[in-house]
This record gives sequence, C-alpha cells and structure tokens, in this order.
Amino acid sequence: MRPHTITEKILAKHAGVKEVTPGELINAKVDIALGNDITAPIAIHEFRKAGAKKVFNRNKVVLVPDHFTPNKDIKSAAQCKILRDFAHEHKLTHYYDGGDVGVEHALLPEKGVVVPGDLVIGADSHTCTYGALGAFATGVGSTDLAAVMITGELWFKVPETMRFVFKGRLRKWVSGKDLILRVIGDVGVDGALYRAMEFTGQAIERLSMESRLALCNMAIEAGAKSGIIPPDAITKEYVEKRAERPYKFYASDPGAGYSDVLEYDCADIEPQVACPHLPENTKNVRDVGKVPLDQVVIGSCTNGRLEDLAVAARILKGRKASKNVRLIIIPATPHIYSEAMKKGWFDIFLKAGAIISPPTCGPCLGGHMGILAAGETALATTNRNFVGRMGDVKSNVYLSNPAVAAASAVKGFIVHPDDVVK
Repeated sequence: MRPHTITEKILAKHAGVKEVTPGELINAKVDIALGNDITAPIAIHEFRKAGAKKVFNRNKVVLVPDHFTPNKDIKSAAQCKILRDFAHEHKLTHYYDGGDVGVEHALLPEKGVVVPGDLVIGADSHTCTYGALGAFATGVGSTDLAAVMITGELWFKVPETMRFVFKGRLRKWVSGKDLILRVIGDVGVDGALYRAMEFTGQAIERLSMESRLALCNMAIEAGAKSGIIPPDAITKEYVEKRAERPYKFYASDPGAGYSDVLEYDCADIEPQVACPHLPENTKNVRDVGKVPLDQVVIGSCTNGRLEDLAVAARILKGRKASKNVRLIIIPATPHIYSEAMKKGWFDIFLKAGAIISPPTCGPCLGGHMGILAAGETALATTNRNFVGRMGDVKSNVYLSNPAVAAASAVKGFIVHPDDVVK
C-alpha cells in the first residue's frame, strides 16, 4: 500500500476498507454525532419525518443547547425544549442542560466524549475543533445529522490534505490562535476548501492542548473540511484521565501525499489581529493602528478555556478596563468557570470592571450577552468577524488572542500586550 495521511487512515478504518484515496466517495461509521439548539431541532424534525423510532446508539448522539442559553427569549426556549424532550425520550447519555451545559466544542473534549481516532460529525461548522485530539471531525448539515442519528453512518468525499509545518518556538504572547490567523491570512478563507489541514512541527509538538484546540477550531475559516494534529505525549496526558472509551493514535506515514506543504518559522509570527470583515484580513497587532473599542469579548469555543482566562487574569490584575469599553468574559464550561473562580480570577475580572457570563456561545454569533449597535466596534477572541456577526450590520468586529483582547480592554483601543504589561 502507498503511504497515507492520518486523515486517510482514520477514514479508511471507519469505512471498513484497507485504504482510501483523496476524491473517493466512502460510507463510514460515525463515533459521535453532535447537535446544538440551533441545528438539532431541524435534525429532530427530519428524524421524525423519516419515521425513525430510535437513535442508532444513545451513547453516540450528543445534544448541547449552548448557543442561546440561558434561554434568551421564547423562541430559543422552544428550540431548547425540542432537544430536552428528544434527549429524555431516547435516554441520551450525553445531553447537557442548565448548570451542566458548556460551549459544545470546549465541553466534549473536557468530558472525554471525543477521543483520538474518532470520526465525529456535528451540525456546527466548528466541529473541526476535535482534530486537536487526533480525530477526524467535521461539520455537516442538519439533515446529515438526522441521517446519522438514524443509521450511524454517513457518506464522505475523502479530502486532500494540506500540511502546515511550524518550526521553532512561539514568541511571547503568541498562541495557537495566532498561528491559525496567520495561516488564514496567507491562504484566504477558501484556501483550504474541502481539504484537511494537518498541523505539525516543533512548535506544534510543544503547543498546549488549549492552543491546539483553538488552532483546529478555525480550520473551517480557511474553508477546510477538517483540521488535525497527530496525537503525541501531550494528547495522551490530556485524554487518558478523561476518555470515556478506548482510543487509538494514528500518524501520517513518511512519504504520504499532500496537496500543499507550507512552512513557518515561529520567530516571525507576532500576535495577529483579523480586521473586518473576514478572518483572512490579518495583520500584526502593531500594524492595525489605534482602533478605539466599545466592547471586548474573551470567550467562545475558540478561546474560552483555562489557559485563555489565565492570560487575561495576568494582564488585568491590578488594572481596570477603559471606561469606554464593555469587557465581557465567558468561561466556556462549568468546570472552567469553577476553576477560574477558585483561582481568584473572578475577583481580578470584577475589579477590572468586567461582566462575567455563564457558559454560552452568546455574542459570538450575535445571539445575546453582548450585541453590538450600529457604529460600535468590538475586539473578540471568537472565530468570525463577518458583517453583522455580532450585531448590527454597521458594527465592526476584530479578532485576536486573549492577551491582545485583555490588553486592549485596558487601553480602550487595540494594542500589543507589551504596551500594558511592561
């Protein structure tokens, strides 16, 4: 057999064949099928419309009402009730509600629901986050989710793989968020269209799991089918104390075929900012200029984890957010919320004048907990800055890592963290 990429190996295993080839159509068994309070109601409607009586496996269908919760209005309450009723009817093992709910793509790795070697589909485009664990994970439509809920299988076109090699060591204040913003700035929002993005190199091998999750989370912003990092000792340390099921580490073979190989020296990568209105409009933070801010959001499935809150607390300690800035901090899961509180970070955030939200997607999609009015500008650690993404179509959203976001909240305009922490 020819050498294969990690993505090809996982897909071949789940399709029950010896090997697969890019461009080939396959039918594969799914380990985890995920839906949220926006996408799952449609899937549940199609599930019932098809006459299905039970899900293929109550342990593998996962429902997380995280986008508009705590319920922001009557319509969102109705959406969540559909999930709640379906979860109870089918006795789903992985249904999270109330004080158990967290942002889905932070919650599932934390709970050990997704493990290395899995094939995961989710009716949410940022399902590609789980590639950080060495899984093939991709977003699908709600009707595809319905089909998997019934059969446990789905068709896929095997993607080509682009390889991104990060050499050297990260500079101060640089994280996985900056690596992916730099890549998206280079290749564009369609530069990896329907391809797997494989991230490797010495810098990746030293990258924390939190940063890996942020990196893979935004593969979709380059148009990719998935993002993936070959599992290693850092992966093992993270999953062995969490994994609900047996897992398997896959690795790409030497000589495996890639459509493109891009190499980066991390010594050249500064903290990045994506300017309106596309994630590809990236600049080094010092090249952005003095952009005044009305709101700063630290959270989301990209950057709402403990590592992210830790750097925010480091910068905000003993400082206050600008009187012109609404600083909103959203821990991504109840566990992260609890740990941040135990560590005393909430005191730091509150003294800085921040609003602390319960775990929710909230403002990331213009849902609630921080909507922008016309003419307002936000800097967020979220993953998208499209027109109207966080509110009015005449508002502006910039994207950054948590260090840049926290420092900018203090100054009232976009700055390098070194301009605040001397």
